[in-house]
Amino acid sequence: MKSLRYLAVAALLSIASALTASAQLPYLDKTLSPEQRAEDLLGRLTLKEKASLMDYNSKAIERLGIPAYNWWNEALHGVARNGYATMYPMPIGMAASFDAGLIEDVFTSVSDEARVKYRKARTEEERESVQYAGLTFWTPNINIFRDPRWGRGMETYGEDPYLTGQLGMAVVRGLQGDFSDGHLKAQACAKHFAVHSGPESTRHTFDANVSERDLWETYLSAFKDLVTKAGVQEVMFAYNRFEGYPCGASKRLLQDILRNEWGYKGLIVSDCWAVSDFVGEQYHNWAQTREEAVAAAVLAGMDVECGNLTYLLPEAVSKGLLEEKDLDEHVKRLLTVRFALGEMDFESPWDSIPDSALCSEEHRLQSLDIARKSLVLLKNDGILPLAPDTKVALVGPNAADSVMMWGNYEGTPLRTITLLDALQARIPDLKYLRGCPHAAELDTVAVDVAAVVAELEGYETVIFAGGITPRLEGEQMDDVDIPGFLGGDRTSIELPAIQKELVKALADAGKKVIFVNFSGSAIAFKDEDQVCSAIVQAWYPGQEGGTAVADLIYGGFNPSGRLPLTFYADDSQVKDFNDYDMEGRTYRYFRGEPLYPFGHGLSYTTFKYGRPRVKKMADGSKALVVRVKNKGRVDGDEIVQLYVSRPDDAEGPVKALRGMKRVFLKARKAAKVVIPIDEGTFNWWDPEAGRVVFRPGEYVLHVGGTSAGEGQRTVKARV
Repeated sequence: MKSLRYLAVAALLSIASALTASAQLPYLDKTLSPEQRAEDLLGRLTLKEKASLMDYNSKAIERLGIPAYNWWNEALHGVARNGYATMYPMPIGMAASFDAGLIEDVFTSVSDEARVKYRKARTEEERESVQYAGLTFWTPNINIFRDPRWGRGMETYGEDPYLTGQLGMAVVRGLQGDFSDGHLKAQACAKHFAVHSGPESTRHTFDANVSERDLWETYLSAFKDLVTKAGVQEVMFAYNRFEGYPCGASKRLLQDILRNEWGYKGLIVSDCWAVSDFVGEQYHNWAQTREEAVAAAVLAGMDVECGNLTYLLPEAVSKGLLEEKDLDEHVKRLLTVRFALGEMDFESPWDSIPDSALCSEEHRLQSLDIARKSLVLLKNDGILPLAPDTKVALVGPNAADSVMMWGNYEGTPLRTITLLDALQARIPDLKYLRGCPHAAELDTVAVDVAAVVAELEGYETVIFAGGITPRLEGEQMDDVDIPGFLGGDRTSIELPAIQKELVKALADAGKKVIFVNFSGSAIAFKDEDQVCSAIVQAWYPGQEGGTAVADLIYGGFNPSGRLPLTFYADDSQVKDFNDYDMEGRTYRYFRGEPLYPFGHGLSYTTFKYGRPRVKKMADGSKALVVRVKNKGRVDGDEIVQLYVSRPDDAEGPVKALRGMKRVFLKARKAAKVVIPIDEGTFNWWDPEAGRVVFRPGEYVLHVGGTSAGEGQRTVKARV
């Protein structure tokens, strides 16, 4: 017994001695900055070790005490793919809130849950290098949703660069926290850089060539905001080519613009297996060998590869494709981030977040709040809100589909309230029929539309929960090829034929149809607008979405959501999907009449705008000031939107969003709304500068509750 005790004590003394000696090494000195510690550690690494650290699934280097780490994690609308987490609406739905402050609060909660999950994962030895357990999140997706057929558009914040930038910066602030003291809460990632928004089927081969105006005005604008204003710590390059170069080998994008012009100091990561796409006739066929591909990516700026080619870097060095010193700046950057996260030390001030934050009641209510604010009332002939005693039936393929409500890049909530769940809580004997599948091709049994209508005899009002599903739209879904859908994208923006047929049959039978549309993208509702009493755009609304929709229908709150993208009337209004020219696309360049314009959304009250003025404020700044009155009998939020147009630029945008403010107004009450304006409000394309810059001249300021319509008021401004 004495011998065992002696050995145990000796072992402990030996460990203590080793730790004492190690503590003198600068990279283990926690009083030094993350950058200083990274600089010291870098000098102790071999070439092979440096290469291994640049792999997204970085293995442990035991001789130096470097733990394993997997860089790949997701938090698109809640911590994803790692057990239970609070699930918020998809980003396209959150964008409909037009509320950057609320979105920052949401992602502060997401990063709280992420910290709890990370702390739990790191205590389990087998989890420490597992994917989806780390603190580096590959979100937000700030690509512009330029075409409603793009399957991944639901991951974005819509079609407008300004809105995308404002909301994307809110995500970054919420995830990363205030790391002025050197302690990074989590790492956000702006993706996919750059000029990327479908189609999914050609993303590994497509060469996106765009005008300089479109490049700077549309495709780079939000990225610049996140880099220069929000301090995003990671940027992911896209799969596609740009001007003949794979984005991951584009020195113009990654060096000239991102690092040199914008002063970006953070990490650059590849999209997954994007570097492998450099090689091969079925892909970009740009590099001859995989060694050439990974060397080119490193020389262009890549710090971390999501793929399997970093092990070839020593061979690339031996072949003279790059030098070992070319890896040093990349490895130092990624080590600096790991120290800043506390991941190398297994400790951080953020460890104080309690386990109870995970799936908390507070977060559930927050998910409900933003779900309510995401809902857009597209049409209402007066049927909504429904009277409590209205006899209703619920029909449709999305009424009871909880998984649909999570969207993609999802986690698993503790519970999900579908529309069926929420309505049954109000109406225990609710009449419910699925009615039809999302698309006829998804069901082996033909739908008897007449029989469905007959079964609803005695029900005058029908809530139809229709639309599509993430099983039909999403990221590179090669197994999806049915009429209207291909590979995750859509080939038509129309509602699937079987749903159109059933909705028309219900209306023809005299039913008052309240159409609740679940989708991650715009649907062409020209026909449905003619026959439905009300249409609600619900997006993929997260775990509390059913409650939010039911509350809207019965007047539990006054809807305030606004469309973050144009709802075109039909397929004839959308251009060739492969054409990246912005002319004719989105509210900024579409010259026709959409069914529902960008910024559109109805309320249970009406708001009236007074005459706007540009006013100099007490502090010397300027603002647009307008009086807004709630003319109705119901309290409500108005989303005041400020747009700018430049009359002397016939080739420029019809108008462009430059400000927004959510205002709560009690019934019959008015308020003075102040929206700051500065030089950024008048940033415009300057052909001589070849950039979007502050450009003096004559402008028109448009203010209202939508991007178009009689409710807008204007004022001219010369700057």
